[in-house]
Parts: sequence; C-alpha cells; structure tokens
Amino acid sequence: MRDSIYTIPITDVFEPHDGCPLCRLYDILEERCVEYIMGAAMMEPDVRVETNRLGFCRHHYDMMLAKKNRLSIALILESRLITLADDILTEKGTAPQKKKSSKAVESACSCFVCQQIDGAMEKMISNLLSVWGKDPDFRKLFAEQPYICFPHAAKLLETAPSEIGKKLLPEFRNETLKLSREWMAMLKEDVTTFCRSFDYRNTTTASELGRCRDSVERTINFLAPR
Repeated sequence: MRDSIYTIPITDVFEPHDGCPLCRLYDILEERCVEYIMGAAMMEPDVRVETNRLGFCRHHYDMMLAKKNRLSIALILESRLITLADDILTEKGTAPQKKKSSKAVESACSCFVCQQIDGAMEKMISNLLSVWGKDPDFRKLFAEQPYICFPHAAKLLETAPSEIGKKLLPEFRNETLKLSREWMAMLKEDVTTFCRSFDYRNTTTASELGRCRDSVERTINFLAPR
C-alpha cells in the first residue's frame, strides 16, 4: 500500500510543460506522503515506529498543520515524544553517552517525509531515464520542457550513465544541458537588467522591467527549488 502512493506515470509529470518537471514530481510525492502520514499511516504500526524514530522537519510539520487535522498531528506528536523520552533522550541503559548523543543528533536532524521522498525520487529518476532511452516519443516530450532546474539536471546527468546506453548518452546529456543552459542564460539577462535598474544612470522605470521584476525569485527557484 505504501509503495503505491509513490507510483506516478512519468508522462503525466511532463505533460503540463510548466516549470521543471522534476520539481513538479517532487511536489506531487511530497503532497501524497503528507496526506498518507495524516491518514492511512496512522493505522500502520511499522510506519508509526519509523515516524516516532525519525520525526519530521519543520517544513513538513507546517504542511501537516495546514491540513487542519490537529488530532492526527497530536497523536503523532504524542508517540514521538514518548519515543524521545524512553529511547533517545533517556538516561536508561548501558550505552556510552557519546553513542546516545549521536543517536539524539541523528533523530533531531531526520525527517520521515524527506527520507521517503528522497527514496521515491531516486526510483522515479531511474525510471525516467529508462523510459527516455526506450521511447522516442518521451524523448520528444522531454526536449519540449521549459527547463530543468540546476539540482535536478545535475542528478539526471549523474545517474544517466547507469541507465542509458552509451549510444544515446551523449544525446541525453546535450538535451539536458540545453534545457538548463538556455533557461540559465535568460535568468542571467533578467537578473542583470534588474540589478542595473537600481543604477541612478539607468532610465528604465519599474513599469518597464516586465518579467525582470521577479527575476530574483525565478533564479532562486532554478538554483535551489527546495
């Protein structure tokens, strides 16, 4: 049941032609995982053991709060606090203090949702590359994307050699680099225009900046989508 929430047809993610398709994939996986945690996972003991041990990052706690189901969150928090008190931040047992501290730091820095999404993204990227290597129609769909953000382009280029044959690998690398470099060139132009608009010698008015007005946000979204 848990694996099914991370099963998404690759072409569905690429069809909208809106932004980075891998960022869209991440958002879908994230939303599904949070919904799962707040619903079906409440009845799965093995999942509760993991959420009690790993906890959640602040971002995903905030997403859970946005679901307006405070009882579900309270139950999750209750069992997490019990686990911290009894198993992690405890004076019980004979384990050395250094080992206990290391376990506490690991638990404080972990997040069940982040871990699940990272694992699902690895599988989906592998699947994406496999489809790209076998399906000419998907290769065309891939090439039609507005852009691939920098982190996801880097991940694709890193993983591609193990999933795409040597014959097609140069084509994939060139297409991926093109999607990122062309978007990056446009962002650089827009950011430069935005920066120059603050120069007292520049005659460009705020109303004439056009798309450059949100160039800072778009560039951050390309470099560090999350």
